[in-house]
Amino acid sequence: MRLNIEQKKAIVSELADVAKVAPTAIAAEYIGLNVAEMTKLRQLAREAGIYLKVVRNTLARRALQGTNFDCMSSELVGPLLLAFSNEEPGSAAKVIRDFAKQNDKLVVKLVALDGKLLAPTDINTLADLPSYEQAISMLMGVMTAPIAKLVRTLAEPHAKLVRTIAAVGKQKKAA
Repeated sequence: MRLNIEQKKAIVSELADVAKVAPTAIAAEYIGLNVAEMTKLRQLAREAGIYLKVVRNTLARRALQGTNFDCMSSELVGPLLLAFSNEEPGSAAKVIRDFAKQNDKLVVKLVALDGKLLAPTDINTLADLPSYEQAISMLMGVMTAPIAKLVRTLAEPHAKLVRTIAAVGKQKKAA
């Protein structure tokens, strides 16, 4: 399908707007995926809040100029789909990695995180990043651990005294 100049400008503008705010981007080759598989991937991306788009490389290069993902521009070769995480850095990586495990025709070519181009194998590391809620709960656990330990340490002498008195009382009853 041939696009006129206004349609191309709209695509570049839309992609540039998404790339300016996205923390991560994934480019994957989709050769051999049928329509049902692509529809399933798009559905998974939509559910996870990921911007997924198949765009001509020349338009993608133009859209990525001046964004954190300009480092990907020179590597955009062949039929690629672009996936941008909207909120959580690992969300796009999780969806693409999990779909690629089920479907070997989807091959990750480029992974970028905040302006740095990573190796395609780093998608696993990126996908394993905790979500915002998980990170907050981990932080809270780390923050409360010293306080809980202090409370246990302060309560231990009293508890030991009570256990000792109970043991002496039990011993006197037995005698």
